[in-house]
Order: sequence, then structure tokens, then C-alpha cells
Amino acid sequence: MLPIRDTIRSRSFPIVNYTLIGINTAIFLFEITMPDRLLERLIYTFGMVPARLPLFEPWRFLTSPIAVISLFTHMFLHGGWVHFLSNMWTLFIFGDNVEDRMGSLRFLLFYLLGGLAAAFTQAFIDPSSRVPAIGASGAIAAVMGAYFLLFPNAKVITLVPLFFMPYFVEISAFFFLGVWFVTQFFSGVASLLSPAQISMGGIAWFAHIGGFAFGFLTVKLFTPRRPLPYVRVYPDEYFPW
Repeated sequence: MLPIRDTIRSRSFPIVNYTLIGINTAIFLFEITMPDRLLERLIYTFGMVPARLPLFEPWRFLTSPIAVISLFTHMFLHGGWVHFLSNMWTLFIFGDNVEDRMGSLRFLLFYLLGGLAAAFTQAFIDPSSRVPAIGASGAIAAVMGAYFLLFPNAKVITLVPLFFMPYFVEISAFFFLGVWFVTQFFSGVASLLSPAQISMGGIAWFAHIGGFAFGFLTVKLFTPRRPLPYVRVYPDEYFPW
């Protein structure tokens, strides 16, 4: 299933959401111009490497600037076109409404803290890993967790290929995001049964789980204002043809 868009129209211009997408895009375009050797060095330096984090001696973060910096920079690196496009498209769909409810500055803080929560969750699961974790997925998972609680009745227009034909269906955000989280959770549990699979890299399931949980549990702290009614987008507006 491929989400196309949601049916809630944002009431304000999502400047932070679009800026985050722009920064990620600029960095990714820079990445793909680099020689492989330099790109590997960039990813290892600025990716989140669990073994490099003094998780059980937190005072050592004061003398480990690269470890601290990588907790933020890893959110803006991506490992390929599919990784990059899927993350940015998801942020584009769900981020504007969450920013609208929180306000731009609170949304930016929420996004960065969500990325940190995701990184620490993944690092605690496999603290000895020397494989750098990169990508905005953990921070975006926090946005999805917030959306899950704020807009459960919204609809997600979803492309479902059926018998080689594209079908567009409306799925409730509660169901769409709930199924996504359950999938991540069980995939993460399955990965624990094969420790070698975790250390070899791949999808950071627990970063997704930790990010989503952070978003769901803390969203109310970032949305103190009373919500205003939202305008629902109707089919002829999101499919003008």
C-alpha cells in the first residue's frame, strides 16, 4: 500500500516541514555526487554508531563531540533513492498537519527530540553495533505517532495495486498508522530472534518503534493550544483529473 495524501487540509503554511524536506534533499543530492569512498567515510563519521555512544557512562558525552553531533546529523543522511523518497514523501503527507497543531518552533523541537528518542532506542537494543544508522525514519515515525493521536479520524488516500490495476481507497489514519506500527513492532521482535541480522544492518525497526512511541506519548506536551476545526479535502480536490 502506498499512501498518496491525507484528507485534512493544513490551516497554515508548514514552513518547518518544507524546510526539513529541503535540507534532506540538498544533503542527499550532495551525497550522490560523492565518490563511494568519501561517502562511506561521511556516513561512518556522521551516522549514529551505537558502539561509539557512551550509553552507560553518559557523562562521557561531554568529551565525545562526534558522538553527540552524530545523534543529530544521522537524521539528515540517507542510503539510497528509495530510502530518501519514502521518508520525504511520508513527512510531506503527515508533517504539515502536525506542525499546524504544534506551531513551527514546537514542531521542530518535537521532530529533533523524536529523532533522538529513535536513535537511543535502536542503540540500546544493539549497543555493540558498529554499523552506522542513518535516515530520518525515526523522527518521521515520531510525527506519525503524533498524527495517530491527533487525527485518528482523518483518511489516508492509499494506492492499492489489485490484479495489476491501481485502486485508490480511503483508509482511516488510525488503521493505516496502527497497522504500520504493528508491522514495525513484530518485525523488530523477529529481528531479536536473529542477533546477527541486527548487527549486519538493514532496517532499524526499533528506531521506528521508539520514534512512534515518543510521538504518541509526548504529543500533548507540544500541543497546548486549543485545536480549531479542520477542513476535509474532498475527492474532486485531491484528484482534479
